[in-house]
Amino acid sequence: MSGILDLLGSDLGKDIINGVSGQTGQSQDKTSSVLTMAMPVLMQAMRRNAATPQGAEGLMGALNKKHDGSILDNLGDLFNGGVDTNVITDGSKILGHVLGNKQQNVTNALSNKSGMDSNAVGDILKIAAPILMGILGKQSRQQKVNQSSGIESLLGGMLGGNSPQSQQSFLESMLDADGDGSVIDDVAGMVLGGNKNKNSGLGGLLGGLFGKK
Repeated sequence: MSGILDLLGSDLGKDIINGVSGQTGQSQDKTSSVLTMAMPVLMQAMRRNAATPQGAEGLMGALNKKHDGSILDNLGDLFNGGVDTNVITDGSKILGHVLGNKQQNVTNALSNKSGMDSNAVGDILKIAAPILMGILGKQSRQQKVNQSSGIESLLGGMLGGNSPQSQQSFLESMLDADGDGSVIDDVAGMVLGGNKNKNSGLGGLLGGLFGKK
């Protein structure tokens, strides 16, 4: 899971953290912590959805129509003067689609672990979701994934195709948690202090995509 640190430690990642922190009024440290734990959980949720033909087609359609990665090229405009309400609304829709009835549980668990108010965590997730879709859209174009059948594989690669099964199991458990924060302790441990291999899986992909600084 160290690839998330590669992303958030890059210049682009710092811009994301600073922008989201300013938008929500939360400290940069807490914002970074929430994003670091939340991103792999959202990726796993997208992978779950993409495991069905209908889910994969829906995700592919969203990437083709809207989420092409351009949001990553205009972060200054995104955060300058506050994030546009259309982006927030889009993020809310993405979260509702990928998390479904697990959304509040995930939000509560992140809140309990980070010590941040659950409403603030929810605001962060609404901004992070379109950005994460932009990451996926950009990578799908780089790898020339233009068929829905390739989306689940792409997401698996982003999560670390060769990562230990325990990592995937913890992400699955996070999505099924009751919101008490206990499972995210394990997720956080893996994300913040787990696999140090940055040359494959999630680390290699995000490190290569954004460039480790």
